[in-house]
Amino acid sequence: MNLLDNLRYRISNFSIAEKIILFNVLCFVIPMLFNTIFFLLKIPTGAYMNWIQLSPKFETFITRPWTLISYSFIHSSFFHLLWNMLLLFYAGRLLLNLFSDKIFINIYFLGVVAGGLIFVFSYALFPVFKGTYPPMVGASAGVMAVFIFICTYNPDREIWALLFNLKIKYLGVVFFFLDVVQIPYGNAGGHLAHIGGALLGYFYARQLANGRDIGFGFERVWEYLFLKKSLKTVYKSPKKKSSNDFNKNSSDRQKKIDTILDKISKSGYDSLSKEDKDFLFEAGKND
Repeated sequence: MNLLDNLRYRISNFSIAEKIILFNVLCFVIPMLFNTIFFLLKIPTGAYMNWIQLSPKFETFITRPWTLISYSFIHSSFFHLLWNMLLLFYAGRLLLNLFSDKIFINIYFLGVVAGGLIFVFSYALFPVFKGTYPPMVGASAGVMAVFIFICTYNPDREIWALLFNLKIKYLGVVFFFLDVVQIPYGNAGGHLAHIGGALLGYFYARQLANGRDIGFGFERVWEYLFLKKSLKTVYKSPKKKSSNDFNKNSSDRQKKIDTILDKISKSGYDSLSKEDKDFLFEAGKND
């Protein structure tokens, strides 16, 4: 296995939280490289950002609906990225110890959407924002959704806070309170988005504790768009008629792939064992 294959294999074994962190880091670094090239060639930089960041201007947002998600992958500074990813790594590990990747994805991206909608509608409704249209970037709404979900679902979990242990629910209350009281003092849109993500995380946890997964419909959408279709495209080759030169090993390999894909279709990707996932990974490289 060469270096590139080894890297691909390691990334494939990342948790979903770590994969989202990696993608955010790449989305921060790659535009910086392009901006350097644009600068040297005297090409205007930053114009593409209008198609990624979330505008509070409703008529702009409605023509670029994808920005309700894409804004979360862009960060304004290194420390903006760092603090978001540190909290996501910590909260993500806690959540994934209790629930599947699918639940994590639902909470995180529904938090992003909730934060974005709160941001857009707040600028449309509150008089204080009239005539001001600062765009928003950052994963904070999704991160807050994950963090507040854990604070709500497992409130008595203790964490180490500097010199003493603290129940995580109290830290969640502090984070939420700080976002509320800081609205008048700058980055109002960002704090409102944090609140939107936090409320989503709280509501999701309360409903899940009562046996109702409010992300089920959203899960079906992204699963259809990305997971099952991509797996079938990568791994499932069209069935061919048997011939004399079709050797047994190849036939057995295809049967195993089909069996795994049937398992995914019935129970989802998370139902696979590590052995099945590794087999699909190797099969994808060899096809």
